[in-house]
Amino acid sequence: MAKKLFIKTYGCQMNVYDSARMADVLAPLGYAKTETPDDADMVIINTCHIREKAAEKVFSELGHWRIRKTEAQARGNDVTIAVAGCVAQAEGEEIHARAPFVDLVVGSQAYHRLPELLARMERQRAAERQRAGTQAAGAQAAGAQAKGQPVIGMGVLDTEFPVESKFDHLPEQVVTPPGPVGFLAIQEGCDKFCTFCVVPYTRGAEYSRPAEAVIAEAGRLIDAGAVELVLLGQNVNAWHGEGPDGVTWSLGRLLRELNDRFAHRHPKLRWRYTTSHPREMDDELIAAHRDVSGLMPFLHLPIQSGSDAVLKAMNRGHRAEDYLRIVEKLRAARPDIALTSDFITGFPGESDRDFEATLRLVRAVGFAQAYSFKYSPRPGTPGSLMPQQVSDAVSTERLHALQALLQEQSAAFNRACVGRSMDVLVERPGRQAGQLLGRSPWMQSVVLNDPTLKIGDFVTVTVTDGHANSLFGELAGASREAA
Repeated sequence: MAKKLFIKTYGCQMNVYDSARMADVLAPLGYAKTETPDDADMVIINTCHIREKAAEKVFSELGHWRIRKTEAQARGNDVTIAVAGCVAQAEGEEIHARAPFVDLVVGSQAYHRLPELLARMERQRAAERQRAGTQAAGAQAAGAQAKGQPVIGMGVLDTEFPVESKFDHLPEQVVTPPGPVGFLAIQEGCDKFCTFCVVPYTRGAEYSRPAEAVIAEAGRLIDAGAVELVLLGQNVNAWHGEGPDGVTWSLGRLLRELNDRFAHRHPKLRWRYTTSHPREMDDELIAAHRDVSGLMPFLHLPIQSGSDAVLKAMNRGHRAEDYLRIVEKLRAARPDIALTSDFITGFPGESDRDFEATLRLVRAVGFAQAYSFKYSPRPGTPGSLMPQQVSDAVSTERLHALQALLQEQSAAFNRACVGRSMDVLVERPGRQAGQLLGRSPWMQSVVLNDPTLKIGDFVTVTVTDGHANSLFGELAGASREAA
């Protein structure tokens, strides 16, 4: 009988990819993914360490699962609880100590070993039962449950960075259907060491998958139903994989090859990539935005600050002027490109003058959308030890001013789309009954109310209304094209 697997995913699209691959890894063991946790035999919490107090939020979530585990044991069942991802990588020993009911702690580079870790866990459980004896084990279970605590397992922990790449050991088949949008990790890790960021410590050094492996997985995702593929990496445009010709390829060359290889599979096959670093936006990649027909006119290019002093303190390795020059080149290559970015307010040492430089850059670029946050120190990062920490009140005030400007730009970008027709890929249900959500080429959410539509349809939509975070549209005549 199939066992049910529930995965709760936090954070970035890389984690979405990792969750899907974990399901693929566990499928040969009889685990079938479920969307509801109520009767799951195994629960994986795939964590993210980017946001503030990420670890404490994980422990809060685990408190909920401790109760579920206790209730399951009272019914004579058990739930295997695993914590994966970046918090597991960074806080593995702490999870092991503070939440001993967690059965598996699996780092971001080790989840391909889940079958081996589950087998080790079962061996440890069997040995423990044999040592304790059936009667003693029953008494221990009853005592633990009487105290409101689940029976404590062995707590298998694997947060090592393996010498070999996990990608070399993941199953080739796509067991978890991707839907119309497929995520494909081509690069992982980071060598940039921005002083605010934990990624180099939780994902390890930069690694680029070989081009042939990327092309093969893209083909499998397309065969499984994906009509839009998003190439992923912590520094995706730093990808420099070995090509089948033995030469190191750039991301620009990879995008050309992917589009040439698969464009015949679907007339509207789409490509995107995220997340990029300004230091890696070379001319070949910029030219791909001009030349590759399936590459969408959209780029997420984080800058974090418009102040050269702050950028230097962040160890970003570029100036505001460099960023503006890249934007100019991108718009010359693809005039309709939409740009989004990330910003941090209140980084240590940020002055009013520095913040004004950020506002000037935002006004100069004009973003379609952006993500902005107050600086929050991450343990172990250089930024957390810097002097001149900015007060929360000042960081908050700056954040509100920045967000007001960014939301004004986003609303203006979306309002400018009213009356235009565009191709939209229908991706998922909307919040209201009967609604469906699609994505425009510029990554905008498009709300559609049409009972004849289904997920996976490509439709030509006339935009009827534009707001700061979404568009509303209606079909432009008989425009449906199934994926």
